[in-house]
Amino acid sequence: MAVNDSVDPAAWLAEQIQAQDPDLLRSMVKTMAQALMSAEADNLCGASYGERSSERTNSRNGYRKREWDTRAGTVELEIPKLRQGSYFPNWLLERRRRAEQALISVVATSYLLGVSTRRVDKLVEQLGIGGISQSQVSAMAKVLDEQVEAFRTRALDAGPYTFVWLDALTQKVREGGRTVNVHALVATAVNANGQREILGLEVTSREDGAGWLAFLRGLVARGLSGVQLVISDAHLGLVEAIGATLPGASWQRCRTHYLRNLLTTVPKSAQPWVATLVRTIFDQPTAEQVRTQHAWVIDALAAKYPAAADHLDGARDDLLAFAQFPREIWKQIWSNNPQERLNKEIRRRTDVVGIFPDRAAIIRLVGAVLAEQTDEWTEARRYIGLDILAKARLRVICGDTPNQEQLPGTLTA
Repeated sequence: MAVNDSVDPAAWLAEQIQAQDPDLLRSMVKTMAQALMSAEADNLCGASYGERSSERTNSRNGYRKREWDTRAGTVELEIPKLRQGSYFPNWLLERRRRAEQALISVVATSYLLGVSTRRVDKLVEQLGIGGISQSQVSAMAKVLDEQVEAFRTRALDAGPYTFVWLDALTQKVREGGRTVNVHALVATAVNANGQREILGLEVTSREDGAGWLAFLRGLVARGLSGVQLVISDAHLGLVEAIGATLPGASWQRCRTHYLRNLLTTVPKSAQPWVATLVRTIFDQPTAEQVRTQHAWVIDALAAKYPAAADHLDGARDDLLAFAQFPREIWKQIWSNNPQERLNKEIRRRTDVVGIFPDRAAIIRLVGAVLAEQTDEWTEARRYIGLDILAKARLRVICGDTPNQEQLPGTLTA
C-alpha cells in the first residue's frame, strides 16, 4: 500500500529501529518518496486523499508500480494514478537511465506531434507520461542528443581493434508526409583490452556501398585501426567498402545471416536437418578439419538438395575465413556473437516505438542503447583473453599462417 502523506517522522523512525530493519536507509527513501508523491497528487486533485471537498477537481485511481534505482538500492514505488489526466513526478523521470529517457523522449515527441498510433497512445498511458510538456520533452532530448553525439564522435583510441562486426537494422520513419525505411548502421569491435566496444552508429537512406563506405571512412578517421577480421552479412557494396577502407583485413560472412539465406533453398521440413548439418562446420577443432567438414557437408547435401550444395560450395571462402585464427577465438565468436545479442536489445526498444517521428529520434534512442551497452561491457569481464588476442595479432607477423593472398576471405584495396 502506498503511504499517506501525513507521516510522523519520529514515530516512523522509532518503529523501524524497533523492528531492526536491515534496509533502514532504503525504507526511509521509499517512505519519504511515497509521501512526496502523495502530497503532489493531492495538490493536483485539489484535496487530500479521501477528503470530501467542494474544491476537489480530480480523484485518485489506484497506483502504478515503478522500480527506482537509488544509491540506497532499488526502491519499489507506487505512483498515484488519477481518474483524469496523469501524474508522474519529474524528479523520478530525470533519474531514469539514458536508454529509457530516450525511449520516453521519442514516444512523447511522437505523441505531442500528433503522429502516434493507438499502440503508442497505450504506451504513453502505461508510462504515465501524458502530462509531459513540450518544453520538458525538448530539454530531455537536448541532454540526450549531446550525450549520444559525444559517444558517436569520440576518438577510437582503445585499438588495435582486431575483430569488427558490422550490421544494419531497418527502421521506419516519417518523412515528407509518408513512412519510409531507413537503415541504422552499427559497428562493434574487440579492443586492445579484449573487451567489446561499440564503435559507431549512422542512419542512411539506403544500405548500399556508398553508405557503408562513408560510415567506415568515418570510423577510420576517428582511429579505427589494426583490424584483422570483419564479420558481416554480404550486403550489396559492403564487402567492397570493407576492402577499400580496411585493406588487408579478412572478411567473414556472418553464419547466422548466411544460414537464413541457405535455408530458403530447401523445403521447410528439411530446414532443421540442414541447419544442424551446416553448424557442424563451425564446431571442428582445427582449420584442416573445418575445411574437410565443409566439403563433407556439401557432399551430404548434393544427393537430396543440389541447390543447397551449390549454394554452400559457392560460399566457401566467405564462410571459412575464421579458420585462420586460433580455435579459442572462433569458438568464442560463434558461441557468443555480440552483434546478434546487441541487435535483439536494439529491437526490443525500437519495436516499442514502431514508427519514428524523424531520423534524430532514431539516433537518440539507438545511440543511447549503444552507449549504455558499451558502459556495461567496459565493466564486464574480457570477451577475449589478452594472450589469445596476442596470438591473433602475431599470426601474420611471425609467419604462423600462410600469406594473406592464400587465405580465404582476405580483402585488398
